Amino acid sequence: MKTKKWGDLPPRVRKTLLVAGSIEGLLKVAALVDLKRRPAEKVRGSKRAWGLAITFVNSFGAVPLAYFARGRR
Repeated sequence: MKTKKWGDLPPRVRKTLLVAGSIEGLLKVAALVDLKRRPAEKVRGSKRAWGLAITFVNSFGAVPLAYFARGRR
């Protein structure tokens, strides 16, 4: 199976990928900024563990959203 290159993708797919990637990036930045500013006693679990998960897990926004929904007190 031949791998498609960026230029081979239809414009609609490229736009969708760019929008999804931008949203993912913005969610990660917002979650990391909030995590940095929030005192440790107001975070459920380890700040370090949340930071690593938010940074390194590619999850289409699921980890940052989980942090906002369940990780904060």
